[in-house]
Amino acid sequence: MTSRVPRRLYLTIVAGALIMSVAMGIRQSFGLVLGPGAVEWGLSLSTLALAIALHNLVWGLAQPVAGAMADRYGATPVVLVGAIALAAGLALTALLPGLWAAMLGTGVLVGIGLSCTTFGTVLTAVGRAASPERRTAMMGLASAIGSIGSATVVPLSQFMIEADGVATAVTNLAMAMLVAAPLAFAFLATDREATQAPATLTRQLSLGEALKEAAGHRGYILLTLGFFTCGFQLAFFAVHFPSYLVTCHLPVSVGAAALAVYGASNTFGSWFCGQLGTWYRPQYVLAWIYIVRGLAIVALVFLPKTELVALGFAGVLGLLGLGTVPLTSGLIARIFGTGNLGMLFGLCFLNHQIGSFMGAWAGGWLFERTGSFDPIWLATAAAGGIAALLHFPIRDEPVARPALA
Repeated sequence: MTSRVPRRLYLTIVAGALIMSVAMGIRQSFGLVLGPGAVEWGLSLSTLALAIALHNLVWGLAQPVAGAMADRYGATPVVLVGAIALAAGLALTALLPGLWAAMLGTGVLVGIGLSCTTFGTVLTAVGRAASPERRTAMMGLASAIGSIGSATVVPLSQFMIEADGVATAVTNLAMAMLVAAPLAFAFLATDREATQAPATLTRQLSLGEALKEAAGHRGYILLTLGFFTCGFQLAFFAVHFPSYLVTCHLPVSVGAAALAVYGASNTFGSWFCGQLGTWYRPQYVLAWIYIVRGLAIVALVFLPKTELVALGFAGVLGLLGLGTVPLTSGLIARIFGTGNLGMLFGLCFLNHQIGSFMGAWAGGWLFERTGSFDPIWLATAAAGGIAALLHFPIRDEPVARPALA
């Protein structure tokens, strides 16, 4: 029996990582779609940026629901439905270009699809399959393998855009999501165990009780507030960094290369941050991630804008990017257990996505009015300092609950 547990765990990790590779690779490609997509579809830059920002907000709003459904019914059906929604949103935007297609497709359906096919659902399945002492590290490993999507799907998207146009590229991405969807059946064994409510020494909380417990926990509130900064920084980078480099008189190809470097760096960074979470208290690791991110952003603003600086910054941000996800979800599991992990991480992730909405939308809005990205770069750096101050006081002791009769 002991020999089969690791095999199931690693099967869950590989399947989940491949699903996240496609979904997150698609999400990271929107920075390349933004400029040529606005031209090909006859939309203003700020309008398409708003649609992309909207899917970040919808992603956040849908994540607690997707997480709660995965807690109740398992990750498999949630991922399958989400893959269909994500593919439908991409196809709608590509095949029926226009304002409302962009808002409904890219804004709403893609947001719902991402909530079901990425961290909140997939990492919850991985966390349940792993033992408590290995949970953060295994979540980090899944995130690391999943980051390969940014390193492969992004340059592939750039190639398809240049070869056949934005509509064909986006349609092909929709088909790739449908091809990856059946991998979700690898979660069935973990789903069955998680939804059978096994007997434990402590009572399993209902949804309402779990919400009340989390709302009264100071550390969870601080963690949720700090997660805003992660979304704000990374969404602004993913959506606007290619356009920012063009304003710095660098070739368009540098933007695609920077996103690919970011994705490749995420592979190591996610794994390493997961390991750090087993060696040190996750809240302290998170605090230092936000501090170093802020310093890197300040350096970018004031250094000469060269290809080396652009790629170096993307690499540093990648090392410190998605590593926050296994640390945050692992910290929630350490405090509250895994019974309602999907829903509790989803609520925390909602604030992350509010930050993503602000980063994606405000970047385009401010640039159109000021002609510069520097003010929002400095705002993201300042947000990193605030997030660090929020994380240092978090206490990570497991909550005490009444024992079963």
